[in-house]
Amino acid sequence: MLENPSSQLDTSARGARDADSVMAEHAAPRIEAQNARSRREFVGLAAASLAGAAIAGYGQPSRGAETESQGRPVASDLGPQSKSLDARNPDSYVPPASDHGEVQSFWNSFSVSHRRIQTGGWTRQVNVNDFPIAKEMAGVNMRLTAGGIRELHWHSAAEWALMLSGNARLTTFDFEHRPFVGDVAEGDLWYFPAGQPHSIQGLGPDGCEFLLVFDDGKFSEGDTTLLTDWALHTPREVLGKDWSVSQAALSGISGLPPEGKYIFQGKIPGTLADDKKAAAHSRKLSPEAFTFRLQNTLPAKKTGSGEVRIADSTNFTIATNIAVAWVKVKPGGLRELHWHPNSDEWQYYLQGKGRMTVFFNAGKARTADFGPSDVGYVPRTLGHYIENTGTTDLIFLELFKAQRYQDFSLSDWITHTPPELILDHLPIDQKTLDGIPRSDFAVVPP
Repeated sequence: MLENPSSQLDTSARGARDADSVMAEHAAPRIEAQNARSRREFVGLAAASLAGAAIAGYGQPSRGAETESQGRPVASDLGPQSKSLDARNPDSYVPPASDHGEVQSFWNSFSVSHRRIQTGGWTRQVNVNDFPIAKEMAGVNMRLTAGGIRELHWHSAAEWALMLSGNARLTTFDFEHRPFVGDVAEGDLWYFPAGQPHSIQGLGPDGCEFLLVFDDGKFSEGDTTLLTDWALHTPREVLGKDWSVSQAALSGISGLPPEGKYIFQGKIPGTLADDKKAAAHSRKLSPEAFTFRLQNTLPAKKTGSGEVRIADSTNFTIATNIAVAWVKVKPGGLRELHWHPNSDEWQYYLQGKGRMTVFFNAGKARTADFGPSDVGYVPRTLGHYIENTGTTDLIFLELFKAQRYQDFSLSDWITHTPPELILDHLPIDQKTLDGIPRSDFAVVPP
């Protein structure tokens, strides 16, 4: 999903000026406290050098040469090399000196996932089988052609979704047995609770692509209950009796694929009004809001360096078990050091380039680089940050298996603790402590 430019102006000018003025007030002492040669500058230069070298056919230093990382000599790699991967992951190839210990990987990508291709679209997934650290949530990336149908089905896990591109029509049947039919466009969300039957169909002119996130790390798209699969594997006489039709009328069911249709090509549906009328018959349509326009919400936090928009059960009431933060960080900006107390964090990177260090406690930390279609994961309560290392806006999602979005800011915490206690812990002086912002800005400047 790309950001909606018009929606970026819907926060109050006064609030933005206030946040920016406070940030400016504290910027000078923070900059003075920085080292002359920051790690960020090094990674930016290293990434640029590696990327440039990869284009030229040289993905890393020449054999026999040494590089430096924060003043440390780094021996060259004399063995077989994947130049493109080294260039793509500079903080794994030359990690910062602060990284330490053996840490489970918290990086994955849909780009390295198997695609299941069918008439009408394709799908690929990242779950705990491919990404062992991601125990609480799994993700699916799906594409449907115009008229392509993700067939009527349901899951044992709740489904949260973001429309990445295009348009789709959704149908569902709520727990009071009332039908729902609705259209979604780029940037829209939807949510179906566990066990609730639904379908998705691509609309014109070119169908759609979307992200699905499920509140179970073991979830697999290959293990969902499909209408066609169930019908095929029910005796014809039982199905005929249940539906009050003849077995002869059901003879075509025997020709269904052995595991159901799953994704298949259909006709582009008619008008939304006609489909609503046809679904309702004599019943009322569901009053539940299964869809949500995230970009129409005001940013929960905004500075000159970025913003955060939140959708959880407080404003998207049907989403009782998955909360999300949509985050934009401008070049050089930082999604500040923070942690989440109520859930693991499953991330999806929409655009730009960034890096994240996760502190795993007990002297263990690891840094990884992220780009479009990548997935990140941070176990509950572990401290981390996300830094924009590119030249364009970094946009990503933070998803949580929780009713409410919650986080704690490191700078906000230590500036609202008695200063003597902080100075007893850290080898800094009062001037440095006074220069740390006393607000939870979420996104801070370079």
